[in-house]
Amino acid sequence: MVYKSFEELIEKVQKHEIVKKVAVVVADDEHTLEAVFKAKEDKIVEPILIGCKEKIKDILIKLNEALDDDAIIDAADDSEAARKAVELANSSKVDFIMKGKIQTADLLKAVVDKEKGLQTGRVMSHIVIHEIPTYHKLLAVTDGGMMMYPNVQQKKQIIENAVETYIAMGYEKPKVAVLTAVEKVNPKMPETVDADELKKMNINGEIKDCIVEGPISYDLTMSKESAKIKGFKSEVTGEADILIVPNITAGNILGKALIYTANAKMAGFIVGAKVPIVLTSRGSTSEEKYLSLVLSASLK
Repeated sequence: MVYKSFEELIEKVQKHEIVKKVAVVVADDEHTLEAVFKAKEDKIVEPILIGCKEKIKDILIKLNEALDDDAIIDAADDSEAARKAVELANSSKVDFIMKGKIQTADLLKAVVDKEKGLQTGRVMSHIVIHEIPTYHKLLAVTDGGMMMYPNVQQKKQIIENAVETYIAMGYEKPKVAVLTAVEKVNPKMPETVDADELKKMNINGEIKDCIVEGPISYDLTMSKESAKIKGFKSEVTGEADILIVPNITAGNILGKALIYTANAKMAGFIVGAKVPIVLTSRGSTSEEKYLSLVLSASLK
């Protein structure tokens, strides 16, 4: 299974027999609720809204939407709302969590709580999946939102998080490009050394269920013609599913460049916890929030 567009992903999710449940943390946010109720109407999710019940109901009236009273959970403050969402996830009453009008740090504090949180022992990483007009299938970039300067072992876990996500979406053996500025190992460029080691881990079976290429530059990753000119041969060239960036700055710049100058659509979430966490930025559009709900709901 390879998805060419978000539309294909939406169609797949709508065929699921069971509609996934999402806990929206501090849900008194109009843009978030617009996305949530579009997803509800499209049979993508069933929401549970957590926060100030009165404010949430006021927004629902404004949006001309309705929800059963027991699906709106009152919380005294943001911290309590986050804790209640984590409790619902831990008790399998929701399938994933979505950030509403809450600071990211306040939500993650509840998620990483050592006693009652959602940690699995693996690093949590941020994945953004793009639909790019000039590329023939969906493309993931990770990690441009959580891990600032990951070492090689953390990059291994970032790859594993992304690969598990793609397999849960229905892919069999996703192709992974570990991006660097050049395609040759240079001891003065640590990211090339990491990329080479990650490729060896994949060859040796330490990183499973995918094909890892690296070090590899962006042009060779995305263009078979460029690779041919440079004499670079790889299964990943022109066919990458997942791009691993060297650090958060590179991931952030690449992701925003694709959105703002290449007209890419995006969906993003955090993986590596017990459940996915939809964590879009305050500037995200309702469409981005909606597509992020679709992405989370697509996982098996």
